[in-house]
Amino acid sequence: MSRVGKMPIAIPKGVDVSITAEQISVKGSLGTLVRPVNALVTVKNTDGKISFAPANESVEADAMSGTLRNLVANMVNGVSKGFEKKLTLIGVGFRAQAAGSKLNLQIGFSHPVAKDMPAGIKVECPTQTEIVIKGSDRQVVGQIAAEVRAIRPPEPYKGKGIRYADEKVTIKETKKK
Repeated sequence: MSRVGKMPIAIPKGVDVSITAEQISVKGSLGTLVRPVNALVTVKNTDGKISFAPANESVEADAMSGTLRNLVANMVNGVSKGFEKKLTLIGVGFRAQAAGSKLNLQIGFSHPVAKDMPAGIKVECPTQTEIVIKGSDRQVVGQIAAEVRAIRPPEPYKGKGIRYADEKVTIKETKKK
């Protein structure tokens, strides 16, 4: 059996988990997340802990038990603490501004770029060159951060562009005459 799938998930205070045959619903202070249950996995909620077990002896059921366990653990963590991604703008005159559910970027194009945020995602700009994307769904936060980075990814010669806060960009050497 999957080592990840064997570990039960402890439910923190303030988080409600409801399990049906079709879906798992997790409700907390930061929102509600719902995920469908795979037929290859049996889910049980006992004494404030959620446990996962493969429904049969197949390799797919074993793998899916670990996968579903991690997805539900991310849901529990998301509705209680939340997730965030930090992006940094590198370049002369590059600026970011958060206005409600929009992110306005001036990143060296001839026009400003506006990116709309989906429901449940908050964007903040502590400084003009920093962007913080927050939300309760880990997958959506990561996807939005990747889409913002893709608007102007860091280029390899000067490193200008939008990058993750912990990302290291390898700078290439220029051509010599």
